Amino acid sequence: MAWWQWGPSDAPHVVICVHGLSRQGRDFDVLAQALCERAAGRVRVVCPDVVGRGRSDWLQDPMAYQIPGYVADMQVLIQHLSPTTLDWVGTSMGGLIGMVLSALPESPIRRLVLNDVGPAVQWEAIQRISAYLGKTMRFATQQEACDKLWAISTGFGPHTAEQWQALTRPMLQPAPDSSTDWVLHYDPAIAVPVRQMTQEAAAQAEAVMWQLYDAIRAKTLLLRGAESDLLLASTAQAMTQRGPKAQLVAWPGVGHAPTLLAPEQVQCVGDFLLNSD
Repeated sequence: MAWWQWGPSDAPHVVICVHGLSRQGRDFDVLAQALCERAAGRVRVVCPDVVGRGRSDWLQDPMAYQIPGYVADMQVLIQHLSPTTLDWVGTSMGGLIGMVLSALPESPIRRLVLNDVGPAVQWEAIQRISAYLGKTMRFATQQEACDKLWAISTGFGPHTAEQWQALTRPMLQPAPDSSTDWVLHYDPAIAVPVRQMTQEAAAQAEAVMWQLYDAIRAKTLLLRGAESDLLLASTAQAMTQRGPKAQLVAWPGVGHAPTLLAPEQVQCVGDFLLNSD
């Protein structure tokens, strides 16, 4: 498993930032740099490429692309990093991984940021994601990739052309059979478990995730895109009333999921993780 690191390797305070289902660790470049600058050398930010994505290896068994395996990988990473203080920022899938880790007995996670995800994931959102996840996409230029990926990512909210290009470049890799074309970074097989999920299985998973959420003791910040189809307002409200009783911040004009590039989003996360209260 590859990861991207920001800040000094000996900083005792580690923030692990984990991306969404089809994304990769470079999504957190802006947030990581901002946290390191604000902490003035006291924080190390680690942004993994979850297995099957980015520069991490691909798995032989597609059914291994599921939360329990990702959690096991992150436990090994945490052991390797040996932080004195550990915080977690998780977008969508990364938030689910963080919830499981935070619910474990004697979890090392002090503060938890859940970015547009909760125990209840809407079935309609799963169907929407499975409609494009793992589909072969080939691009003649990086700009073509920017345009096509934006068409399926408008839920991320407003972005400048420069911001979207910065988010898109790490999503691409050269096509293995062409010197000019580009393809997406991830193993298409990550879609297999998603497509095999049934509505009944999703409901069973939701019941388990609520039990885990109720076991979390870490101080928790819940971010929500106000237009999100994955995290409903009712679910977010329930998360403020049970378990760790998350602090909720919603961003207008954004769906699934906030990219944590906008200054107000970066400041919100930084205040939560770096303030001493």
